[in-house]
Amino acid sequence: MLIAGFPAGAWGTNCYVVAPAAGEECVIIDPGHQAAQGVEDTLRKHRLKPVAVVLTHGHIDHVASVVPVCGAHGVPAWIHPEDRYMMSDPEKALGRSIGRQLMGELTVGEPDDVRELTDGGALDLAGMRFSVAHAPGHTKGSVTFRMPEQADIPPVFFSGDLLFAGSIGRTDLPGGDHAEILRSLARVCLPLEDSTVVLSGHGPQTTIGRERATNPFLRDVAAGLGDGSTAAPRRGM
Repeated sequence: MLIAGFPAGAWGTNCYVVAPAAGEECVIIDPGHQAAQGVEDTLRKHRLKPVAVVLTHGHIDHVASVVPVCGAHGVPAWIHPEDRYMMSDPEKALGRSIGRQLMGELTVGEPDDVRELTDGGALDLAGMRFSVAHAPGHTKGSVTFRMPEQADIPPVFFSGDLLFAGSIGRTDLPGGDHAEILRSLARVCLPLEDSTVVLSGHGPQTTIGRERATNPFLRDVAAGLGDGSTAAPRRGM
């Protein structure tokens, strides 16, 4: 399997390009702010052909390049229906002005072909299977994507802004809910194998085993302690 990831834009949001191997079809995950050129460079380097864009949630730092990327390659974008409005109205999603000087010019709106994700569904794309889990808390329509273990490759978990190395997504923006994100952590993350590689929306990769042992939020959820209101910093836009 080939997974090429790079941080992009003002928030260093991780965009991932996933394929069975170089020279084959691929899926693009979260082409956010200023990610279009990085996507094109990655496609060219590995001789890849996109078949879809899939989105973990609708915040502008994860979807800002969806329209140009989908338009350039004639592919659909997949998003949970609860977050679909954010592509056309990003400031409503944030509850504040984005700040045009920081963001620069934006292509706001939907691509020509938008398809909706469902909890427990599976996407069979580019010869790969992505299991979808609705994981609200950061936003109402946040989802994660999981790829099963294959040969010598451990399971891979694209967590979006649900789970980070050492932290979790912030819940103080419109649609955020702290109690809900704790329930999502318990339902979606805790059952995963310790060997599962976590590729999140921001920051370095980690594993479920490492987070189970060291992440204060996940440790509290696993132990059933309190409300998870630890003082550790939370991340995401």
